[in-house]
Amino acid sequence: MKTGVIAIVGRPNVGKSTIFNRIAGERVSIVEDVPGVTRDRIYARSEWTGHEFRLIDTGGIQIADQPYQKEIQAQVTIAVEEADVIIFVVNGKMGLTDDDKYIARMLQKSDKPVVLAVNMIDDESRLPNIYEFYALGVGDPIAVSGVHGIGIGDILDACVDQFPLEAESDEEQGIRIAVIGEPNVGKSSLVNAILKEERAIVANEQGTTRDAVDTAFTYEGRPYVIVDTAGIRKRGRVYESIEKYSVLRALSAIESCDVAVFLIDAEAGIREQDKHVAGYAHEAGKPVIIAVNKWDTVEKDDHTMNEFIEKVRKEFVYLAYAPIVFISAKTGQRVENLLPLADQVYANSKRRIATNVLNEVIADMQMTTPAPARNGKRFRIYYATQVNTQPPTFMLSCNEPKLLHFTYQRFIENTLREAFDFEGTPIRIISRKKISE
Repeated sequence: MKTGVIAIVGRPNVGKSTIFNRIAGERVSIVEDVPGVTRDRIYARSEWTGHEFRLIDTGGIQIADQPYQKEIQAQVTIAVEEADVIIFVVNGKMGLTDDDKYIARMLQKSDKPVVLAVNMIDDESRLPNIYEFYALGVGDPIAVSGVHGIGIGDILDACVDQFPLEAESDEEQGIRIAVIGEPNVGKSSLVNAILKEERAIVANEQGTTRDAVDTAFTYEGRPYVIVDTAGIRKRGRVYESIEKYSVLRALSAIESCDVAVFLIDAEAGIREQDKHVAGYAHEAGKPVIIAVNKWDTVEKDDHTMNEFIEKVRKEFVYLAYAPIVFISAKTGQRVENLLPLADQVYANSKRRIATNVLNEVIADMQMTTPAPARNGKRFRIYYATQVNTQPPTFMLSCNEPKLLHFTYQRFIENTLREAFDFEGTPIRIISRKKISE
């Protein structure tokens, strides 16, 4: 499987956001017949023919001195720099413009693969309109209609062909650990404490770390790679183009890591945005360790730690599997526990369960606690098998997937966790209707 990043660029009002929404499968971008509606880059994750990718929508580029053009140009430059492939959208109804030529020259300088999408070709009578766009010199034009979905598969096929081949994993490089969290929770301080040296810049100002920085090191004879990511803020609060770039890098670091250490500020307590940050790692299927930092600064009694654990479990119900460690990056308190714990949760994410053992557990579960009846019918599992790891993924062959209520699915997950050691890693459960012979 190949993965990549696709950026959609073009001048205003050519239908970039419509194509973005069509590919993303949902209405993410604001679509309006007014030039300049999309000023910032908007992100989505999608897949095509089994290949996953991140999609970036950008604001329209113009030669003329229009409002926000300087900011839009900076955003687009960043998106192009980050992308593996660029979809260059032009308007087949209006024809070739000077703005299109200007953008084409900019893309040629980027030396990135370009897929030229001639939008608004809604029927065959408009097909001849695409030929003038050969003059842009960025490849063969592909006729598309974002509104009707015509040609979208063709441009995605062309994009996937240009994705870089995924490098084979090399465990000799060590487990990749991404330190994630809001700005100013102590990520860089924790990295320095683990490395036992001042590798990362540490300052009290928010946003000191602008990029994701990889550092390889060895601990007790074992290799590791630690990634200090930029703090992730709520999308609506991310204004600077360089900070948007940092968010994209942080998300890339999460997706490429083996274990995510999610940092919470013990002084500030649990904030709403913490849930978004942790959610990225959970949705990516990564093992998670929750590290409560600055614990040395909190006034404590015999109940303080347990009370904080209860708060964490209440606010992060979806991370019930994640171990919690109370640390101080500043003093080094319990920091030495993180790497052995990372080893453990990583091993758990790769754990495979023998099919016969798995089915014994499932059979006992159904015998002692069958699924509740719904409209006179009861969900029943005939056979179970583990189909993947990282995260562990289980396929349930059943009578009717629609009968599986989310509460019983949670019960199945809890049963598997009680029977097998999956601490720290999410579990995926897929139900499929048994095919009658």
